[in-house]
Amino acid sequence: MTDATASPSSAKRNRFTAAFKILAFDKAASIGCLIVLTFCLVALFAPLIAPFDPTEQHILDSLKSPNAVYWLGTDEYGRDLFSRMIYGTRPALFVGVLSIVVSIAIGVPIGLVAGYRLGWFDRVIGWLIDVMLSFPSLLLALMMVTLLGSSMVTLVAVIGFSYVPVFVRLTRSSALVVSNLEFVAASRSFGASDLRIIWRHILPNVLGPIIVMGSLSIAGAIRDEASLSFLGMGIQPPSPSWGNLIRDGIGVILQSPWVAVAPGLALTLSVLAFNMMGDSLRDMLDPRDLASSGEKK
Repeated sequence: MTDATASPSSAKRNRFTAAFKILAFDKAASIGCLIVLTFCLVALFAPLIAPFDPTEQHILDSLKSPNAVYWLGTDEYGRDLFSRMIYGTRPALFVGVLSIVVSIAIGVPIGLVAGYRLGWFDRVIGWLIDVMLSFPSLLLALMMVTLLGSSMVTLVAVIGFSYVPVFVRLTRSSALVVSNLEFVAASRSFGASDLRIIWRHILPNVLGPIIVMGSLSIAGAIRDEASLSFLGMGIQPPSPSWGNLIRDGIGVILQSPWVAVAPGLALTLSVLAFNMMGDSLRDMLDPRDLASSGEKK
């Protein structure tokens, strides 16, 4: 069957096949996706994996080095560090993923309208985005948490809000390019409404960059959550978070370095994995890479 007579379902299968070939041959992408999946499973099944209650104290076992009972040792209150790190995966992924979902839900519609309609709305949005981007995302989140207080919902809201400018600017620039293409002009000439054009033609063609930026931004959101918890403005003790675990370990780092090093490595690994996954998504969603993968077949 030639390309001209190929069915849409066949074309989709070919696209997915080429995408998975890219994932299979790219070791960094495979490792990144595997690590992300592992963290997700750990967060989901934390009560089954953790050998101890993360808040249970064993004062007599304070600052025990890693051993057969406490695999990663204990902190100054005798709490099992391995169990606390497992439960710390939950706020990291919860805040990291949901905050970016909030950013996309707010930023993408604004960027689509600004990039398609232009005019005064685009100028006002551009001015507001420039103002927001003048503040580092962590500093903006820190100021908002200081005003609103620290809770899981607040962290999701403030970190999500701090990433809105990124998605507005990305979506606006992508929509501006797509709205000037011939098929959009043809739809407009046939009397299609602005909403229909944005929904049916522009949005599907800008989803690729948005998905890639979303996966990369999750890594930044996880880092911001850990940073806020480290500063005492995020997840509050005794609830475990990688950020407050690192903060607790700083005070005893010379005596018991594993208390700070272990959660620091987990944080580094998760951020690195999401960045690696974002790079693989960029390759998988790039038509040129998919085409070259199909030719190699």
